[in-house]
Amino acid sequence: MEYISTRNNSDHFSFKNVFLKGLADDGGLFVPKSIKPFSKDELNKLSSFNYNELAAEIIFPFIGDFMTKEELISTVSKSYSNFRAEDVVKISDLGNLKVLELYHGPTLAFKDIAMQLIGNFYQYHLGNEQKKINIIVATSGDTGAAAIDALKGKKNLNVFVLHPNNRISPVQRRLMTIHEEKNVFNIAIEGNFDDCQNLVKSMFNDEKFSSLINMSGVNSINWARIVAQAVYYFYAYFKIGNGQPLSFSVPTGNFGDIYAGYLAKKLGLPIDKLIVATNKNDILHRAISGGDYTQKKVEETNTPSMDIQIASNFERLLYDVKDCNSEVTKDVMSKIKNNTYQIDNSDLDEIKKNFTSEMLDENETIQMIKDINKEYKVVVDPHTAVGIGAAKKLGLEQNCVVLSTAHPCKFPKAIEDAISKTEELPDSLKYVYDREEKFEVISNDINKVKDYVINSIWN
Repeated sequence: MEYISTRNNSDHFSFKNVFLKGLADDGGLFVPKSIKPFSKDELNKLSSFNYNELAAEIIFPFIGDFMTKEELISTVSKSYSNFRAEDVVKISDLGNLKVLELYHGPTLAFKDIAMQLIGNFYQYHLGNEQKKINIIVATSGDTGAAAIDALKGKKNLNVFVLHPNNRISPVQRRLMTIHEEKNVFNIAIEGNFDDCQNLVKSMFNDEKFSSLINMSGVNSINWARIVAQAVYYFYAYFKIGNGQPLSFSVPTGNFGDIYAGYLAKKLGLPIDKLIVATNKNDILHRAISGGDYTQKKVEETNTPSMDIQIASNFERLLYDVKDCNSEVTKDVMSKIKNNTYQIDNSDLDEIKKNFTSEMLDENETIQMIKDINKEYKVVVDPHTAVGIGAAKKLGLEQNCVVLSTAHPCKFPKAIEDAISKTEELPDSLKYVYDREEKFEVISNDINKVKDYVINSIWN
């Protein structure tokens, strides 16, 4: 399969190029040149597969130039061998809603599903090439922990994780900062997630710097993460769809997880609506409901993984609705950068064919956790509560699956505010409270971050 950039569709790239680079040199995001949907017969065949088998079948067409089918099957099996769920993910009932539990990996978040696979992709690649790779990633809480767990101790690579200082939960931070492996570096940026993300993008866009350190990235913009996440939409549909289209409600920050659902739909999966569920940092809700893509100041909330005003993966959707015109997309992204973009009515109509949206504020999120606990005797994390609340507010509970993205123990304050008690960490992770943390606090300054990376590599 060939790939192109959303901002220049004249150059073609292999999956290996796309995977290792993460971000195109022109600042655009990689997308397949074309996508072939599965036929009805092919979907029927896939419906009987377990999660690992399904992952191999869905992912292989996108990476066929990178490894063989047999190698991919082996890599998938290795990647998910340490998940606590028997079949990687679980599905539970919540009244009319179904909940897809995606947090049964090693760091208790959906990010593990893609990241464990990506970690083994790097290992496979580095088995053939000896040039050391330096991976730099921004996180709003969960991506960093998942990346570190997947990449720690691996030969010929370092991983640098930038998180917003004092803006993620203590559990989220500790899952990153207690590791002693010499290839792990944690940076607490004095700013918000968007600042972290912009620093990473600046490093990618600095061709001299990125080439010097052989830089790679595993943020949600990496296509390997998108295609890996598309798998669980198929899995959920085959388990509970009964031949009827399903809607999915997705707690949304950077638009990566829900874009994976959109990819699943493009691949032929019968999906009705993709519900963009946001907190009060609601740029995506405003954009999809009324075309307003004005960036506002990021506010801290009890759903920190959604405290974002720059949804990077939204560019891929805009590229699609702009008829895959890279020049037009480039112009749109320039307007977005200058905070002057309003989505055209015709484009908005096209977006609404597949997406709808809703927002929950702080009080609504806490109340939703409380109500769910009272009615069903279960505890959900605040991000999942936003996904449930969005589906309820929209009246789309029937034939709807909510993506449960993290274990509630990662957000003790929100849970305690709702039900006056906290959820404990699984026994296998209680060690995070006993180990010393290791991270560097650095101001929101690209030169200081670059200096830290360079000094860490060569010292």
